[in-house]
Amino acid sequence: MTRVLSRTLAVSALTLAAALTSTARAEQSPVGAEPHLHHAVAEARRAVAHYVVPDVQLIRDDGAVVKLPSEMNDGRPVVLAFIYTSCTSVCPLISHTLADVQHRLGERSSGVHLMSISIDPEQDTPSRLRDYAHSINAGPEWQHYTGTLEASQTAQRAFNVYRGDKMSHSPAVLVRSSADAQWVRLDGFTTAEQVLAELPDAGLAR
Repeated sequence: MTRVLSRTLAVSALTLAAALTSTARAEQSPVGAEPHLHHAVAEARRAVAHYVVPDVQLIRDDGAVVKLPSEMNDGRPVVLAFIYTSCTSVCPLISHTLADVQHRLGERSSGVHLMSISIDPEQDTPSRLRDYAHSINAGPEWQHYTGTLEASQTAQRAFNVYRGDKMSHSPAVLVRSSADAQWVRLDGFTTAEQVLAELPDAGLAR
């Protein structure tokens, strides 16, 4: 199952990347171009936002039942994304970006907490998330979370990513450099470089 999921993610990411590249090349001639893809190739928009971490209970991919505030407030910078494992468009690219962040951090990766919360918790069981995490080579510093539908939607609303249903999901990565810092919101298909720019070296020392 892991190999099948890995191939699915890779094909999905490559297919969408090819579509985005093709659209970018055609941007000078917008007639007939698809508006959604034009939006996708735009540079990720950066904004600073204040979010209150909701006191919800989630289930980590290792099966542990945790509270979201305690998971986020363990002293490390946080990089947060919302995904679901059966997604074949937005989510593979988001996960690819976080995988790139993890890779580029190298030995410093343990000093950053990467978090992916499922927006399809009824399908994304802990074991399914474990398979997904394995397929994208997620290290121990990168956890995936599920829980009840209510808990997931509460978290989505708290971070202003809830769009009514999973098919309306839009790409966003949220970064907080420390527990007392504001959140940085990157809307659109952000890059590892953009995420890493929000993580000062001082915040990575552990």
